[in-house]
Amino acid sequence: MKRTIRKTVSYAFLIIMFFLFTFPFFYMFVLATWRTPYTLPPQLWFGPELQENIAALIRNDSINFPVNYMTSVGIAVIGTTLTVFFCTMGGFAFAKYDFRGKKTIFGLMVLTLAIPGFLNIIPFFKMMVFFRWYNTWLPLIVPGMANAFGIFLMTQFLEEAVPGDLLDAARIDGVSELGLLRRVVFPLAGPGIAVLGTVSFIGSWNNFLGALVMLPDPRRSTLPVALSSLFVAVRGNYGEMLAGNALAVLPLLVAFLLFSKKIIANLTAGSLKG
Repeated sequence: MKRTIRKTVSYAFLIIMFFLFTFPFFYMFVLATWRTPYTLPPQLWFGPELQENIAALIRNDSINFPVNYMTSVGIAVIGTTLTVFFCTMGGFAFAKYDFRGKKTIFGLMVLTLAIPGFLNIIPFFKMMVFFRWYNTWLPLIVPGMANAFGIFLMTQFLEEAVPGDLLDAARIDGVSELGLLRRVVFPLAGPGIAVLGTVSFIGSWNNFLGALVMLPDPRRSTLPVALSSLFVAVRGNYGEMLAGNALAVLPLLVAFLLFSKKIIANLTAGSLKG
């Protein structure tokens, strides 16, 4: 009897938490289908005006929504791909190679995670201007290709995921070091790559401050900057703004759904090892 009560309470709690976390997303998509979303009584189901909101969003002169969208997609996809590649290489080096100063370098790298990112915004801006990268995609892609968090994450994952005996056997068979990375490390690092890729994609997609500083023109910048400008420009047409928010959230939901199994598998594997 007590077990049944505990299960009932647990399921009820999970249902309540599921509703609390998912309802804001559902309601945003609902409001995006109405031209005047904030009414009394509130709209609780999808309306017929989504196409009108999207058309008004595209016609808005204060931003260039298709360009903003493709800019966000390009920066996020390229940045995530390069981050996964270089952070996996760095993690593999720290996890499976011994070299002088390894612990010191790794410790200093991890120490940089404690430094707030906004502290280096001025020197970072001056460096990008010196490199003539200002008002280009490069400042939003290149500096994060081998970031400390990604290398730390992949180091911890590859220490357990890739057996040293397997690497030695591959070397005996004549596989080069780059061949080890391509044939052994990347296939075995799937769950870790899924986690790093998802986190990197979300971080790049939601990067507001970096895009605001390096791509200040709302007509050429990323979606977060464009949508912040749109909030001022819609003049009360919140359906248009919410349609833009809904379209901006879609890639994040798709990315999570595609890689959720590998992320959960990685978390489960970590709990079993513990």
